Amino acid sequence: MRGHWRSHRAAVFLLHLLLASAAFAAATDEDDVRCLRGLKDSIGDPDGRLNWNFSNDTVGFVCSFNGVSCWNSQENRVISISLPSMSLTGGIPSSLQFCRAATTLDLSGNSFSGSIPPDLCEWLPFLVTLDLSGNALSGSIPSELSNCGFLNSLDLSSNSLSGKIPASLSRLDRLKRLDLSHNSLSGQVPPSLASTFPSSALFDFNDDLCGRPLSSHCGSRSRSLTHTGLIIVIAAGVLGAAVSLLIAYAVWRFCYSSGTKRKRLKSSDGASGKYGDEGRRWAERLRASHNRLMPVSLFQKPIVKVKLADLMLATSDFHPTHILASGSARFGTSYKAVLPDGSALTVKRLHGCALGDKQFRAEMSRIGHLRHPNLVPLLGFCVVEDERLLIYKHMARGNLTSLLRPPNALPTAVDWRTRLRIGIGAARGLAWLHHGFQIPFALQTFSSCSVLLDEDYEARITDIGLPRLFKSSPSNSSDSAAGKTRPLLSGDFVEFGYVPPEYASNPTATTKGDVYAFGVVLLELATGQKPTEGSADAPGNLVDWVSKLSFKGRLLDCLDISLRGKGDDEEMLEFLGIAKCCVSYNPKERPTMYHVYQSLKNTGSGRDFSEQFDEFPLVYGKDD
Repeated sequence: MRGHWRSHRAAVFLLHLLLASAAFAAATDEDDVRCLRGLKDSIGDPDGRLNWNFSNDTVGFVCSFNGVSCWNSQENRVISISLPSMSLTGGIPSSLQFCRAATTLDLSGNSFSGSIPPDLCEWLPFLVTLDLSGNALSGSIPSELSNCGFLNSLDLSSNSLSGKIPASLSRLDRLKRLDLSHNSLSGQVPPSLASTFPSSALFDFNDDLCGRPLSSHCGSRSRSLTHTGLIIVIAAGVLGAAVSLLIAYAVWRFCYSSGTKRKRLKSSDGASGKYGDEGRRWAERLRASHNRLMPVSLFQKPIVKVKLADLMLATSDFHPTHILASGSARFGTSYKAVLPDGSALTVKRLHGCALGDKQFRAEMSRIGHLRHPNLVPLLGFCVVEDERLLIYKHMARGNLTSLLRPPNALPTAVDWRTRLRIGIGAARGLAWLHHGFQIPFALQTFSSCSVLLDEDYEARITDIGLPRLFKSSPSNSSDSAAGKTRPLLSGDFVEFGYVPPEYASNPTATTKGDVYAFGVVLLELATGQKPTEGSADAPGNLVDWVSKLSFKGRLLDCLDISLRGKGDDEEMLEFLGIAKCCVSYNPKERPTMYHVYQSLKNTGSGRDFSEQFDEFPLVYGKDD
């Protein structure tokens, strides 16, 4: 009897526990709905991007909201609020305190103003990713951000934040990515943060910030301002007596050295403005370092081992006269390295890689073993302090942008046969990246700068996988399987004119986004126009311009005037038709890269391209 009574009490207790859990879950769901409703009501949305409908009361209805992800589609428990580049305005809303289970808050690339709430970590105690970059936030960085104990990524760059960097941020022992650049911060970088994040790019463009890893030393401004008046009076007297002598000396010095300076400027090929003292500083630091003997990690065993000193000798210590137009300059600066045997390599110095040494080497291993006739081979890499150098096979003809629109502004003389072959070759390489793997490689930032040409004008795609080096948060496996990658950083690497329209509301790179960008490159090949170019009678970008002329029945007018009437017009119009399919507004209407490659190959079937474009294995997803 006693045992029966105990069983009955246990059953009653379990029932109460289940009812309490259900009540808690319901309350949590209501809180998250309250959070999103308050967020929508308290901020400005001039473009109407937050088309959230709260009249729906079905289970998990908020999970379908633009920019909102849930822990489970069967409940309104928010795990992520990601609203980048939506032109949103106002302050960071206090209603976020009702989304307590959220682990991601991304409000980057908007126009939020005011200060960062000190209570943010109390509101969202489980934050893993916080991105408030690219706004107009002001005030100081709250020291209370150290209470976000699960934080892996913190990006506050490109705001108007001022004051000192809180030393308490060093208590974030899970933090893997930090960016405080492009603000108005002052004082010394906390040494504990500097040792964890040794890249100066993470703190750059804060004029009053000093200490490691920045080049400016602290202490020069620590003198008491009470002595300033006396110093000025004394200095004025001394300077007044010496001014005439200084002027005379300056005139003499100028006359003596002007000829030498002109020679130096000429030898720098006019690159001093872009390269400058800052560009010289990193090369001089490497030259003076014992790291000159650092070996270059190569993916294939070489006959002769290469060291950093060999690369510096081959580039004249990375002199600006060796700078190339290879790939996107947003990832880094490329240099031509001429080895003693006369062969050439391309060395790309990355700009602000966010990954640590271990992650960087893992990414290099992933990218370095990709081999295809239409990819630029990554031969190796070198890690020296906070510098990351990539070594590629050199492509003698540069990138497609320079071929179609030479820097000297002279008209291009590239014939149609060469352009067609370039289009087919680039399609073949991109199709292999999309369909040759179970999880496709989406380039995310494809453009005509991504297509390099060897000495025979064969197309080779470059910069594969580089966006991952600048975005440390791992991609979601389900997204990867669907041909998606992690969200693009607002404006960081995307080239204007190549961005598909869907990225405006959902900036997550996909293979269909690559297809759109590839279609723009095809339009460039057929028209000779820039991707952001239109005309007086059909203004806009290149896609709009072609669409408007096509609607008016003037598609022939789109073709490059230097190529018309030479017997290839029909083939060029067929090529243009494929390009138009690629740049369809609706991603679902765009073909896959496999079908694009097959269509282009059929277009060029009457030419002797068959041997050049033999089948290369495309294993997965041909009909997706």
